[in-house]
Formats: sequence, C-alpha cells, structure tokens
Amino acid sequence: MNPETRAAHRPIPPIPAILGAIVSVQGGAALAKGLFPVLGAIGTCGLRVGFSALILVAAFRPWRRRTTAAEWRVLVPYGLVLGMMNLVFYLSLSRIPLGLAVTLEFVGPLGLAVFGSRRAVDVAWVLLAAAGIALITPWAGSGVDALGVLLALGAGACWAAYILLGGRVSRMMSGGDAVAIGMVIASVVAVPAAVATGGFLRLTPGLVAAAIGVALLSSAIPYTLEMVALKALPARTFGILMSLEPAMAAVAGWIFLHEVLSPKQCLAVALVIAASTGATLTSSRPTQGGEGEPGEGWQGG
Repeated sequence: MNPETRAAHRPIPPIPAILGAIVSVQGGAALAKGLFPVLGAIGTCGLRVGFSALILVAAFRPWRRRTTAAEWRVLVPYGLVLGMMNLVFYLSLSRIPLGLAVTLEFVGPLGLAVFGSRRAVDVAWVLLAAAGIALITPWAGSGVDALGVLLALGAGACWAAYILLGGRVSRMMSGGDAVAIGMVIASVVAVPAAVATGGFLRLTPGLVAAAIGVALLSSAIPYTLEMVALKALPARTFGILMSLEPAMAAVAGWIFLHEVLSPKQCLAVALVIAASTGATLTSSRPTQGGEGEPGEGWQGG
C-alpha cells in the first residue's frame, strides 16, 4: 500500500474527532437559528429532525433486523423524548443566545450524573452549577428572557430522560439502529408540529439545502465522529471533553450569530463547565456519553 493510500485509511485520532463533533453540533445549531426568521423555530426543527431521520435510516438501514415488541416499548418513548428535546431546545434558541441555551441544557446530564449521591463533592458540583444558572436567571438582572430560560431547562430535563432511555435501548440493540429508529419516531413529533405552524409553506430549494446541512452537522457528522472517539477514549475522558460544549456554543453564537455574552453570562458558562468537568472527574459510576448511550446522547438539542 503506497503512502497516499495509507493516509487515506488512517483513522481520525479520538481527541480531534470529539472536538470536531462538538464544533459540528454547535455549527449546526447556529445555522439552524439563522433559519428561524423564515421558517420559525418549530419549522426549522421539523426539517432538521425529518432530514436527520432520512440520513440515519439510509446510513444504518435498521429495517434489516427484526425489532421485537420489548424493544419497541423502549424505542417509542426514547424517540418521543428525542423529538420533544429538539422542539423545546429550538424554542429556547428563539428567545436566548445559543451559548446560554446550551449551558442551561447541560444541567440535565449534570443533574443525572450526581442524582442520588450523598457525597459532599457532588453537592459542591451542584452548587457550582446552580451559581452559574443563578447568574443567567432574569431575576439576577441578566436581561435574559424568562421563558427562554425555562425552555432550555426543560430541554435539559428531556436530555436526562433521553440518556436514561438510551441506556436501556443500547442494551437491547446496536447504537446505529437505535438512533435511526429513534429519529424516525422523533420526526412523528417534530414534523407534524412544523406543518401545523406553516413553516414548510415558505420553503425554497436554498432553505431545503440549508436544512439538510443542519441535519448533517447536527446528527450524521457528529454521530460518526463520536463513535470514533468512543472506541478509543475512556468514558471519563470523553465526558470531560464534551463538557466544553457550552463554551463552543458561546463561540459559535458569537461568530455566526453575533451573540455577545456579558461578562456575567460568560462566568455562568464557565461555572457550569467547571461543574460538569468536576462531576465527570469524581463520578463513581459510568460517565454520561459512555456506557450504554447510543448516538446522540451527548448532542443535546
């Protein structure tokens, strides 16, 4: 094999792969928000989820295996939660900056990581994250839309439920099949909602192409890169790297959407990142994004 062929077949190193996944997800979210003025948040979400379902089904062809009744009993709520998570997250994005929305959404997996723990260190991480959230809340004088904050926290709650359900699904079937079927079920939630709001009535070929780009950046590309990273990185390392996602969201919002966070809001993002990283480092159980989590477990909305 000549050097060019060996280079072409060389696998992507795991850390660049996971960093690429983070950039892809937040770039996709920024692109999606750019479509809101024309399609609306729900219309954009419907297109993103619908095209993601088509791409993932084509990639993994889940129809080749027979899905049992027991698997469907877990897959259906898994997919419905995935659809709701995307809808609620996109609605939050329509009201607050991308960096803040992702920061608030991170409270879901963080809370799940320390839930039920009585260790003082885990209480400290919760208090650190709570301090960050307190800086963003409207009553702290942040000027952030109150409903947008609540919607982002709701998306975080959906994310925690999604991780729990994803763990159950992954013990029954492969991650690729699970996320493909789950996205199809999610489209049953998101696509009719988009049709009902009239978002699809303003579609043009350019908007369709942009929506396909959102689906690729938000689902297909990061899913592939995360799988590369998960094969080579310990779950704890994977979780620490994924804790950088709120910071990347803030950067993507600044570069692509001209959303400039105040010093207080930047401090809030930093506190939540520190809490998530600390919880990952000191966790005594599998880290989020590790064992038993198919596909988009770390991608949030």
